Amino acid sequence: MATTVLRVRLIGGDRMDITYDKPDVSDEDELVDHAISTLAQDSGVLRTKHGDRLVVLYGRGVAAIEVAPRGAVL
Repeated sequence: MATTVLRVRLIGGDRMDITYDKPDVSDEDELVDHAISTLAQDSGVLRTKHGDRLVVLYGRGVAAIEVAPRGAVL
């Protein structure tokens, strides 16, 4: 099972870090591609977690996605 952390910027300007996993995907790159292609659809929906809470993320409310950074952003 692959897991990744996404920083999501919403259309309203708010940001939040969410955890996304999918049991049938073993590669993190494939998981990120799946999240992007899902949210790019008009009816795209992801079930994610923010801490212990379930968060349903609708693609129409997302302005940008950033994959978990690996060091300083320059």
